[in-house]
Amino acid sequence: MGFGHFRRSPGALRPSPECGRVFPAVAERRLLGCQSRARARALPESRGGSAGGRRQFRRVTERRVRGGRKMAAPEERELTAEQTEKLLQFQDLTGIESMDQCRHTLEQHNWNIEAAVQDRLNEQEGVPSVFNPPPSRPLQVNTADHRIYSYVVSRPQPRGLLGWGYYLIMLPFRFTYYTLLDIFRFALRFIRPDPRSRVTDPVGDIISFIHMFEEKYGRIHPVFYQGTYSQALNDAKRELRFLLVYLHGDDHQDTDEFCRNTLCVPEVITLINTRMLFWACSTNKPEGYRVSQALRENTYPFLAVIMLKDRRMTVVGRLEGLIQADDLINQLTFIMDANQTYLVSERLEREERNQTQVLRQQQDEAYLASLRADQEKERKKKEERERKKKKEEEVQQQKLAEERRRQTLQEEKERKSECLPPEPHPDDPESVKIIFKLPNDSRVERRFHFTQSLTVIHDFLFSLKESPEKFQIEANFPRRVLPCLPTEEWPNPPTLQEAGLSHTEVLFVQDLTDD
Repeated sequence: MGFGHFRRSPGALRPSPECGRVFPAVAERRLLGCQSRARARALPESRGGSAGGRRQFRRVTERRVRGGRKMAAPEERELTAEQTEKLLQFQDLTGIESMDQCRHTLEQHNWNIEAAVQDRLNEQEGVPSVFNPPPSRPLQVNTADHRIYSYVVSRPQPRGLLGWGYYLIMLPFRFTYYTLLDIFRFALRFIRPDPRSRVTDPVGDIISFIHMFEEKYGRIHPVFYQGTYSQALNDAKRELRFLLVYLHGDDHQDTDEFCRNTLCVPEVITLINTRMLFWACSTNKPEGYRVSQALRENTYPFLAVIMLKDRRMTVVGRLEGLIQADDLINQLTFIMDANQTYLVSERLEREERNQTQVLRQQQDEAYLASLRADQEKERKKKEERERKKKKEEEVQQQKLAEERRRQTLQEEKERKSECLPPEPHPDDPESVKIIFKLPNDSRVERRFHFTQSLTVIHDFLFSLKESPEKFQIEANFPRRVLPCLPTEEWPNPPTLQEAGLSHTEVLFVQDLTDD
């Protein structure tokens, strides 16, 4: 006989991990369990919502923000807006109720939310924390006060004289057996600790149980979640689905009948596969034993319905005892319908958070695009300024170089002029009068001594202000270039007499500057 009721009991489960951590192997594990069966994933009320859900979202957010602002003691420094946001985000990811504990954990990690969440996950998965290594313990059930729907199926009472007679005869034997068994187990714990208390391979425990179940009851059964209990909790939270937990008592007298005639019934399989995630394990396995200590079942078969409620994974229904297939379908449907609004509200919150995140991302992208455009404009302006500056510097350098060249040329002209020998007297018979026709059509004349080198003629012309920088001197009859400067052919330029210059000569100055 079964009866359902709401009771006050520990129920807000602390899953490990609770954050939005991605497990790449989770999908693969599910697919392995679905090779022979297709699992429909129907979430009939996943879209849409109600105004009440939105109002609830706003109230929860306002309460949490006010709590975050009042969290710090008077002697503690005020939190910045960024730190407050990280504090609320960390509480969402970990499910820790105490804001002081959340702040303390974040401060230990220098407000690095990823490191804080990872350390929290390591702690809950049994990995020692780098700040405060926790003792090894099973998954705990939060003592938060909330209502859990409980449905217990009692074993039928004996009927008739024969039934009561058999019951009374077996009662002392049954009492003695269970009493001695409890005493033996209690004494054995002092001699050898329960090996189930150490979970070394939780996934191996699950796979081993599934193989055992299929060997004993066949392959027609609900799709088992092929992962740890913590991963199943995380998946159910991430997908906003109900999680049905089944603890298999191998030694219980009702286990075989429940598995054959209830759990493996097609209608039950369809309901579980389409609306829930199904995690199961034997309590003889370390992983199943650890979960049994967290859920604290009273008898077998035991089923627990877990869902995300008020931002925590919470037990919302417990089914204990040998329950028939139709009754199980009715009870599971009732539990899911009664709690569906919480999932709808959470979906609305997630959609709003996602929209806010998308909007913020779009704003950030627009800002970055504008920033990049401004930076590109500034870069081009800077390059243009640098180009102009470089050009101006080059022009200035050219001017300075030209000025230095002219100054050097002028100094050289003055030096040549000072070194010229004096001009001979017109009556000197050893002198020759030479008329120079310059490139600008001007004429210059001067007398030179026959014995003087042609270099003197070149130096005289070079010292003139009107003469070009580079030039050569040509005679007209016969037309030739006078070797006024040392060359390989004429290392020592000849004298005027050796060059065949008469008493009066006309020489032409040819400009070689452009050459």
